Amino acid sequence: MSLDFPDPHVVELAVQPEDIDAYQHVNNAVYLTWLDRAAWSHSAALGVPLEHCVALRRGMAAQRIEIDYLHAAMKGDVVQAATWIVSADGRLRAERRFQIRRVADGQTLARARVDYVCINLDSGRAARMPQLFARAYVATVRS
Repeated sequence: MSLDFPDPHVVELAVQPEDIDAYQHVNNAVYLTWLDRAAWSHSAALGVPLEHCVALRRGMAAQRIEIDYLHAAMKGDVVQAATWIVSADGRLRAERRFQIRRVADGQTLARARVDYVCINLDSGRAARMPQLFARAYVATVRS
């Protein structure tokens, strides 16, 4: 099984005991945490670590999240969360795509799309991206 787009940013994550729910698979909410970890890791790699966001009083906040759960992750699995920026307007909005795969067999477990909007961390309102964000959050693939 291959990745959906070329040149992903990938984080590898091990399923933790607390990730397992009453159905004996990874709870759906955990996938959202994995998406967040991949996005933050990618942002840091692009030169926008959390510390810069706090100093600039700006951040990219999720506005809409769509997750398609395809197969369950289970106890003992190691997964890769891949992410790509597929659109960005350089002013306010950016969209990421995600693919979560099990390392052992390459099976895609989930795909997600997250629309982000730049916000002022003090007011919580939408705000124009700082130049640092606009330079970093550039689409590298087309969906």
